[in-house]
Amino acid sequence: MNTYFDRRYPDISDLKKKAKKRIPRFAFDYLEGGCNQEHGIVRNRQALAAVRLKQRQLQPRIIPSLSCEILGRPYSAPFGVAPVGLQGLMWPRTPEILARAATDLNIPFVLSTVSSSSLERVAEVSDGHAWFQLYNPTDDKIRDDLFRRLEAARYEVLVVTVDVPTFGFRPRDIRNGLSIPPRMTIKNLLQMLSKPQWFISTVLAGKPQLQTLLPYMPGNKSGAGLAAFMDKTLMGPVDAEGLKEIRDRWQGKLVVKGLLSTQDAEEAVAIGADAIVVSNHGARQIDVGEAPIQPLLRIADLVAGRIEVYMDSGVRTGPDIACAIACGADCVFLGRAFVYGVGALGERGGIHTINSLKMQLEQVMAQLRCATPSDLANCLAD
Repeated sequence: MNTYFDRRYPDISDLKKKAKKRIPRFAFDYLEGGCNQEHGIVRNRQALAAVRLKQRQLQPRIIPSLSCEILGRPYSAPFGVAPVGLQGLMWPRTPEILARAATDLNIPFVLSTVSSSSLERVAEVSDGHAWFQLYNPTDDKIRDDLFRRLEAARYEVLVVTVDVPTFGFRPRDIRNGLSIPPRMTIKNLLQMLSKPQWFISTVLAGKPQLQTLLPYMPGNKSGAGLAAFMDKTLMGPVDAEGLKEIRDRWQGKLVVKGLLSTQDAEEAVAIGADAIVVSNHGARQIDVGEAPIQPLLRIADLVAGRIEVYMDSGVRTGPDIACAIACGADCVFLGRAFVYGVGALGERGGIHTINSLKMQLEQVMAQLRCATPSDLANCLAD
């Protein structure tokens, strides 16, 4: 099973096409969409495509190893599964499928606060190796209880998202009547019925819910009231002072996700973060900002040797991963790509997607004569 690879879908674009056929449109739009005019999604991809790596053809042939160390722990590849909210909306039990696959193939997996699987369940299927992404609650009692649960479940890495001071303005979701928590319209119900395999699987698995947050949600609020409760109570903004409080409270590894400026990177170092993720939230929050690959170069150079630097947003392929590492990333995270895999192939989608990306990355490294991922740092073209 760990070597599973479906030759019908060698590329992430193949998985995307298959997933689109199997997932209701409103759910696929939630995964695929960005904010405003979605220029940021295009910019993320174009910026990665513009990176060039140089080759030395007369060097000895090597067999590359993808092994690396991230936050003091050995992993089998320098990429991982980024947090994606409401994954179970796209395909039932997606968080568990991906957490199990990541554990089996030894890559990082990050569970979203707004996941459709509970933090306890994912800790169980990942043998305690999953990371947890936190949307910082404004209610200290809720935050403290989340930390208590994380510690009881043996989570060692907390990823604090800092780039969501507001909900993103996402036209696709507005047109589809989707919100957090989601509500169903007649149009959406018809779309569900048009995808029988998804529909049957979802009925058997149960309605997707924000499982980790259920204990904190008042049951007597309307849909609009519940959304307001989440916005004001469960998904509060994080500034430097708020991050210091989290650092003081959390005893494990701390990763700050959503930084794009050198000033913020310096502040994260000063606060005592163990790593940062250069990210624009997959272009789901702002449509006019830089693609992360551009500030990654500046940030990685500034904080080299002091803190680990990761990147996400727009990454879809093994060559993308290679380019991000060449630009200074110690690890690269992908979100949509893995959900495409599960949407296309169900239970086997996680293993297939990881193996596909590993094959692609190994080929690039062999072509560039890079024995290890860190060697890619020497391959960035002038």
